[in-house]
Amino acid sequence: MSSLKSLSLAGNHLNGSLANQGFCQLNKLQELDLHFNLFQGILPPCLNNLTCLRLLDLSSNLFSGNLSSPLLPNLASLEYIDLSSNQFEGSFSFSSFANHSKLQVVILGSTNNKFEVVGRDNKKFEVETEYPVGWVPLFQLKALVLSNCNLTGDLPSFLQYQFRLTMVDLSHNNLTGSFPNWLLENNTRLEFLILRNNSLMGQPLPLRPNTRTISLDISLNQLDGQLQENVAHMIPNIEYLNLSNNGFKGILPSSIAEMSSLRWLDLSANSFSGEVPKQLLAAKDLGSLKLSNNKFHGEIFSRDFNLTRLEFLHLDNNQFRGTLSNAISRSSWLWVLDVSNNNMSGEIPSWIGNMTHLTTLVLGNNSFKGKLPPEIYQLQWLEFLDVSQNSLSGSLPSLKSMEYLEHLHLQGNMFTGLIPRDFLNSSNLLTLDIRDNRLFGSIPNSISGLLELRIFLLRGNLLSGFIPNQICHLTKISFMDLSNNNFSGSIPKCFGHIRFGDFKTEHNVYKPMLDAYSESNPSMYTGYLVKYLFFSTDEYGDKVDEVEFVTKNRPSSYRGGILDFMSGLDLSCNNLTGEIPHELGMLSSILALNLSHNQLKGPIPKSFSNFSQIENLDLSYNKLSGEIPPELIGLNFLEVFSVAHNNISGRVPDMKAQFGTFGESSYEDNPFLCGPMLKRICNTSIEPPYSPPKSSRESEAKWYDINRVVFFASFATSYMMILIGIVTILYINPYWRQRWFNFIEECIYSSYYIAFDTYSKLLAYLYN
Repeated sequence: MSSLKSLSLAGNHLNGSLANQGFCQLNKLQELDLHFNLFQGILPPCLNNLTCLRLLDLSSNLFSGNLSSPLLPNLASLEYIDLSSNQFEGSFSFSSFANHSKLQVVILGSTNNKFEVVGRDNKKFEVETEYPVGWVPLFQLKALVLSNCNLTGDLPSFLQYQFRLTMVDLSHNNLTGSFPNWLLENNTRLEFLILRNNSLMGQPLPLRPNTRTISLDISLNQLDGQLQENVAHMIPNIEYLNLSNNGFKGILPSSIAEMSSLRWLDLSANSFSGEVPKQLLAAKDLGSLKLSNNKFHGEIFSRDFNLTRLEFLHLDNNQFRGTLSNAISRSSWLWVLDVSNNNMSGEIPSWIGNMTHLTTLVLGNNSFKGKLPPEIYQLQWLEFLDVSQNSLSGSLPSLKSMEYLEHLHLQGNMFTGLIPRDFLNSSNLLTLDIRDNRLFGSIPNSISGLLELRIFLLRGNLLSGFIPNQICHLTKISFMDLSNNNFSGSIPKCFGHIRFGDFKTEHNVYKPMLDAYSESNPSMYTGYLVKYLFFSTDEYGDKVDEVEFVTKNRPSSYRGGILDFMSGLDLSCNNLTGEIPHELGMLSSILALNLSHNQLKGPIPKSFSNFSQIENLDLSYNKLSGEIPPELIGLNFLEVFSVAHNNISGRVPDMKAQFGTFGESSYEDNPFLCGPMLKRICNTSIEPPYSPPKSSRESEAKWYDINRVVFFASFATSYMMILIGIVTILYINPYWRQRWFNFIEECIYSSYYIAFDTYSKLLAYLYN
């Protein structure tokens, strides 16, 4: 083994420390590849004995410690080094490579690979590129990755001496200043430039053309102004162009369609306006077009639309109008179609069923009308369907043929009728949102088949009947909203067995998945010859799910991965009766519980003190009685609490912890409730200096307790005293006695004539 020159143990889940593995004895080693393992600890100083090392790849491990040791300066033969995605700390001076004349590839920081294991990051790692001031490198790099390295200020000055770069990734830092046009001008071989998520300003194009650049990602910066008319001339061979999340404005230049190699174009989250150039809508090789969140208008699906190779089309949040014309059917390979939040109108066409590759169809927040065409159920690969906030009518569809459907949004339409049994046959469904329609009847027992369901929203319909116990089979639910319906009966006790925030799964179902166009293998090499291939990590194929749920007395939207950590149950505004089952206290991880505006009675369960994570608890407008359990003071995250408009009695909880933040409105209209904030003193008696000891029964008595024997005795005595008083006055005073008898006689005659007159009119009416 002492003569070994190349060693690769990548991707074997090896662990332990390098100091115990014997690598330092391989003095003739030229290539050492240990990436994607579980090695940990600091890098052993003896690695500086490997002076012949040309390639060193320790990426995607759990190495820690500081890199400021003399390890790297001694490895002067290095051509390729990758230390990314570890847990290194402290500051690393890039001048450690100043004398590495053979160095070609440097990868530090984090590569943002979505397959990385949690914990592999460099958030405490910082690269210093400007010390000592004025240092000049001997190397000419081909690839440089300093992503997530806490770089600040202008671009590293040593880059001004680099002229052979083919790939640069300085994304996710705090770089400022003007866009580095000089970097493109100095490096005519530059193919990949990724400056995503910085604070760069100015215009993003060089003064002279760069024919080698095929990928440019400058999203999430502060670039502004109009896009240059000659953009296609400056980067004519570009394949991937991402200008999203900047401040670009004005009309999109038509010359952008002259980029004959363009495959992916992302202009989302800017202020572009006007119509989309007809030339761009005829770019036959375009595979992905993302124009979301701009001010584009006009009829997008005109006869000029001819994107025959299009796979991803995002047009949401603009001002497009018109109908879904059959021009879009020319994009027969389309996977994603999102035209939500526009001014689209007309009916959803039947030919949509011919778009058999669709996995995501989002038509929400437009003015579509009519019924859902039955042909839409032919989209057997569909995973995400959103037609919410339109004017669609008719009955709910059958989902029997959509076996891969995961997210269904039908809220805010005019769907009517019963919930059909076949509608609930999609075993992979994660989100079911049919709020704010005109559905009636009861929840069918077939609901128990949606075993993977996480979000179940039925608010604002005309549903009635009991809440079926079959819902309790849906143990993975995190959000359930049955509010503003006509449900009756009691709350099922088995609700305590539903998860509602108790997340113990190994993966997050609402976190966006990786699509085939997002990212390729960061390094591919044979021996020590390395070519770095990179595509920007951006989501193109997956729609991020978003739902609305009322918490803290206001509707809030929850989107993407946050849905994996939110939970709530809303049964408000129904006709539910009976007591609150104490089994609800088993929902220890729930964040919001709303049972208000029902007919619930009985005490507040003491088991509610188990709500260790709850932020919103609303029990108002019911018929609850008894005391507020003092154990609720231990709910440390409670922000909204209300028991108003009930029959609660006793003392309000001490103003400690979160209960010190609740005002009178949380307790109002409970006549037997007392406490300082209600300005109702609980005990007005003043004890003398000495008082004899009370019995245990007396000591347990409360101010609001009522002795029924005393109450009825005092009531009867008072009644008799009043009656005797009246008789005595009439006996003594003859004048008042006569007036009393006259009054009684007048009442008798008046009642007789009213009854006789009414009876006569009734007979006349019946006779006629």
